[in-house]
Amino acid sequence: MMKKRSAVMLSSVMLMSLVLAACGGNSTNNNASNSASNGSAGKPSGEVKTVKIFQFKTEIVEGLNELKVEFEKEHPNIKLDIQTVGGGADYGAALKTKFASGDAPDIFSNGGYAEMELWADKLEDLSDQPWVKDLIPLAAEPMTKDGKTYGMPMNLEGIGYVYNKDLFAKAGIKETPKTITELEEAAKKLQAIDVTPFGNAYQEWWLLGIQGISVAFAQQDNVDEFISGLNAGTASIVGNEKFKDWSNLLNLTVKYGQKNPLTTDANTHLALFANGETAMMQEGNWAQTLVDNITPDMNIGMFPMPINDDAAMNDKLSVGVPANLVVNKESGSKEEAKTFLNWLVTSDMGKEYIVKKWKFIPALSTIPATPEDIGLLGADVWNYVQEGKVYGLQASKFPDGVTQEFASSIQEMIAGKVDEAGWEKSMQAAWDKLKK
Repeated sequence: MMKKRSAVMLSSVMLMSLVLAACGGNSTNNNASNSASNGSAGKPSGEVKTVKIFQFKTEIVEGLNELKVEFEKEHPNIKLDIQTVGGGADYGAALKTKFASGDAPDIFSNGGYAEMELWADKLEDLSDQPWVKDLIPLAAEPMTKDGKTYGMPMNLEGIGYVYNKDLFAKAGIKETPKTITELEEAAKKLQAIDVTPFGNAYQEWWLLGIQGISVAFAQQDNVDEFISGLNAGTASIVGNEKFKDWSNLLNLTVKYGQKNPLTTDANTHLALFANGETAMMQEGNWAQTLVDNITPDMNIGMFPMPINDDAAMNDKLSVGVPANLVVNKESGSKEEAKTFLNWLVTSDMGKEYIVKKWKFIPALSTIPATPEDIGLLGADVWNYVQEGKVYGLQASKFPDGVTQEFASSIQEMIAGKVDEAGWEKSMQAAWDKLKK
């Protein structure tokens, strides 16, 4: 997300490896898909089963419904019931309600790490599935435990600042900022040409409590040890330099942002950006399709969120798996659920939707992707991955429910109800209350 070029291209080596992997994997995957659907093609014969899918990525709903039609044509004995709760709604709470009410889904979303542990007694072991061997290592990590795989990563996503390259050029900004000082200098140059530097959707709890704060955790000397220390009571957010740094970044975006950030939602900040009213917004590469819907072919890119003046530390993008599709091991339709997951990542239509319609960075080496497929934002993210300049997304390692409380604490600081020191104490109190 911090590339200087106007159009970042995936390396020819990466493209060739993906194409070769796809060629080498087609036979196995197609055989697996055909095996799974054997006896299902044509008219239904025997029992017709329904697979209930409960997921939270609102941006793929249209595509999922289109894929449902094609999948059911090929597998008439399997019907898909797709439900989505997202767009700022509390998916985790909705999922718990589903299970508590006896309406448990057959496939549902899981973030991995701590969230995987939370739902461990419901997760089917998917290690024997044909797609597992093709997982990109970074994508496999969140749902791997003791050498077993418990979820299919939907894609890789990067989070940082999406920026308007044309406005940067007009303001005389030649390189994307790698320090907070450079970021403020860029903001001043944008103001000088009557452009609002930042569009801030700080009404959205997930943007603050999941995505934004992840950087303060990621830049710890050893993030996993720090999180373990928070759980054990031997580490603290209070007085931690990285959280102070992050609060400085937050305050900078408010200072150089639009009015009323706490009442601005994601749709509004997307519209402000796509219409050229703001030059930057905290987002991920999923914003490509959303921006394209408003302003097609906009010249955009991504760069990491710099929280201090350590250029080397800041030149790493937060990248991870936003969601994994898991199978409920207690489901009476779990084999049919696996059939759908296999079809999604091995069929020509499924692979096309993943990269071309959803602009996803594939989590499997057998799904080829080009910059034209995944867009400028996806290409920027993939370059950071290829160069090894990434931090993992950390929110899935947090105690259940803490992201919402983090967001409330951050919003209080934005509103001026607490100072930075009070905010740190509030964040620590939220962790202490919810840790196990």
